[in-house]
Amino acid sequence: MTEQSLWRPSRRRLTDTLLAALAPVAACGLALGGLSTWTAYGNAGSPARITVTEGRVFLPTGDSTETAAFFRITNSGGSEDRLLKVTSAEAGGDTSLSRHRMVTDNTASSQTVTSVPVPAGDSLAMSPSGLDVLVPANAEWQAGDLVAFTLHFERSGAVENLAVVVRPGQDGA
Repeated sequence: MTEQSLWRPSRRRLTDTLLAALAPVAACGLALGGLSTWTAYGNAGSPARITVTEGRVFLPTGDSTETAAFFRITNSGGSEDRLLKVTSAEAGGDTSLSRHRMVTDNTASSQTVTSVPVPAGDSLAMSPSGLDVLVPANAEWQAGDLVAFTLHFERSGAVENLAVVVRPGQDGA
């Protein structure tokens, strides 16, 4: 009968194998520790948290076919978001985002914008001299009426807000 020889790893072979496995395991452990520390200190970010307040819409005057609405948008989250559009069933018709810029002391220009960034941890205050929402005028609106708007954001989805109808120049408008 012949004796079968069993393969037995040598001490050298075991050492080489452990050293080869040690490098990737150490790299993974170091990466995991670094990412855990980064996250624990709040640097990993959080989703955008959008709130909309201070909704106002100008009372249409004369035979104007458009008026403007304004909101304060606050992003208390850790990621930027984008305002894509604003809609209102009560306004009837299409609304659009618009940015006004002073060209000279007596003239201004208006430009339609497709979207507006809302930075993380910051707020965006719409105003007659900056960003606003162009809204079809409704002759039936009176000062003090509430108009429902839906602001659509890239990441946060739709946020509903009521805007009070005010006369231009009233309450800082």
